[in-house]
Amino acid sequence: MVRLAVVGDVHQQWQAADALALRHLQVDLVLFVGDFGNEAVEVVQQVAALPWPKAVVLGNHDAWYTATDWGRRKCPYDHSREDWFQQQLDLLGDCHVGYRRQEFPALDLTVVGGRPCSWGGSEWQWGPFYQQYFGVDGWESSQARILQAIRQAASSRVILLNHNGPAGLGGQPCDPCGRDWAPVGGDFGDPDLAAALQIARDEGIPIPLVVFGHMHQQLRGNLGQRRMWHRDKQGTVYFNAAVVPRIRLVGTDTLHHFGLVTLSATGVQRVSYVWVHPQAGVVETEELWVNDSPSSPALRPPLRDSPHWPAHITSSGHPAAAQHL
Repeated sequence: MVRLAVVGDVHQQWQAADALALRHLQVDLVLFVGDFGNEAVEVVQQVAALPWPKAVVLGNHDAWYTATDWGRRKCPYDHSREDWFQQQLDLLGDCHVGYRRQEFPALDLTVVGGRPCSWGGSEWQWGPFYQQYFGVDGWESSQARILQAIRQAASSRVILLNHNGPAGLGGQPCDPCGRDWAPVGGDFGDPDLAAALQIARDEGIPIPLVVFGHMHQQLRGNLGQRRMWHRDKQGTVYFNAAVVPRIRLVGTDTLHHFGLVTLSATGVQRVSYVWVHPQAGVVETEELWVNDSPSSPALRPPLRDSPHWPAHITSSGHPAAAQHL
């Protein structure tokens, strides 16, 4: 079994305590879907220094001042002297898998990144940016780059990691990549990722898991919450990890959000959300999908006997009743 932690859209919410929280999860690999902040070099620097095996793909906010004309007009630094986007790429090095792959031979796993900095939707955007940094000039070359990385995988299993999910998961606002802003509705997934995935599967390449973010769990307006996972007829599980904000304050304590995936030789066994206390461990678990086979492992229970367990937090992660008296 391989145990994966998935960090959804960060949006500046990354602390030293996140590393403490991660230790409780005892994972083999950490996946980051990007959007660390508006070219938040200092956050990326902290992530790059983490001691766990990891794979990262940058999000649209990570190119906020570089990719678009309006972003460059609002840029807080001089582009002729600095390049914060390139600094993020340099810090991450091989950990950044946009249009690339990273091999984890000890896990018999290859992580392939889709189109980095994706905004989503069926319109090709940010052409000069993609040409300059990635040598990509449109949908066809973008799809070809993703597919090439998949075909080069050395492992028997491939995980796709992208900031935005693939097209084809539904067009309702509550769907994993459904549009929840005006005009409401429509599939806002990435066509290049979907096409590369389909071709790879037609060629017999096993892809049990696609991990992404970008489309937040809480929908805009009064539309409710997004459906954050999907499993198709071929058995591929699609997992949206974008729970925002990902740090919750309870009294003077912080709880930190992670996705958890358990992967076996035959596919995904379990997908969950957890809120983790940096000292006490997991205090709240939400099961999203569980394989009903008897081999499915159980999540480790909350460490309620820990001497560091905060008395004012219940095992569900909410303040104890006494706090409301």
